[in-house]
Amino acid sequence: MSQHEILQEKIQEARSRLSQAIVGQNQILDALMLALLARGHVLMIGAPGLAKTMIVQSLAQVVGGNFSRIQFTPDLMPSDITGVDLLQENRQSGEREFHFSKGPLFCNILLADEINRTPPKTQSALLQAMQEQCVSVGNRTWEIEKPFFVLATQNPIEQEGTYPLPEAQLDRFTFSLNLDYPDFEDEVKIATLENVLEKPLTPALSLAELTEAQNCAATVAIGEEVVRFAVRINAATRRSSPFATDLVKQYISWGCGPRASQFLVRAARARAFFEGRTAASAEDVAFVAPMVLGHRMVMNFQGQADGLSIQTIVEDIVRSVRKGA
Repeated sequence: MSQHEILQEKIQEARSRLSQAIVGQNQILDALMLALLARGHVLMIGAPGLAKTMIVQSLAQVVGGNFSRIQFTPDLMPSDITGVDLLQENRQSGEREFHFSKGPLFCNILLADEINRTPPKTQSALLQAMQEQCVSVGNRTWEIEKPFFVLATQNPIEQEGTYPLPEAQLDRFTFSLNLDYPDFEDEVKIATLENVLEKPLTPALSLAELTEAQNCAATVAIGEEVVRFAVRINAATRRSSPFATDLVKQYISWGCGPRASQFLVRAARARAFFEGRTAASAEDVAFVAPMVLGHRMVMNFQGQADGLSIQTIVEDIVRSVRKGA
């Protein structure tokens, strides 16, 4: 068995162990594994009490990573998450020196809870770390240990006193996921679960192996036609594009930028690796498209008034591009 196949098996084992702690969210768990393999980050939208913390903490356990949770509030400052320089006395020389005390941002798996409840300057501090894998404090830059994965959450119920993420910042997230209520039978199982968090899950792979798996996923073969298919789907979100559908022309004011094409390709490769295949296909692109494109498209007022969802428009785009391919 090759090293590539061994890593694929370990990733599948990690996914299987997640199911031991999380009931009824199989699609969400699959998407998180894909985002992790694609070196991306996830924005999750869901009501309170849907086990978001448990999901991320369990994910950290199965990959052997350090977990950290930040509850974003209106009074949270950038230094509260990145860390701060503290003035300390050098025991040997007796001189006072500044020493950097790292904040909760320095971890492998981070839950950024209710990111839209904190001011833009604190949001920006997190988003810099997501994009550049480092933190700047004063005139110094501190590297964040890799792998680094962020799952940020938003509460769709309460919007008073919040700071919605600008489109340019939303673009930094690989996936946007909607966490829904479990079905009846799954909730019956959840009601009988006790002390799940008191029993840590056994790691299925190490951080070094996860990094190697990410490298393997990034090198999965993808044909030029599949790449063109991904770019056509992304271009179809723009009203001025020749690939734009009638729904896009009528209801979308702004489409997705080139970063979305990059994420479509990366996520398609990750899905192929996750499923044990050696090459990504158009089906992989179509599968990840709703998660990649949904939060990058801006619907106009008419679309909101007509009750149309972004997901419906993305599905229409994929069907249209497939027919024209």
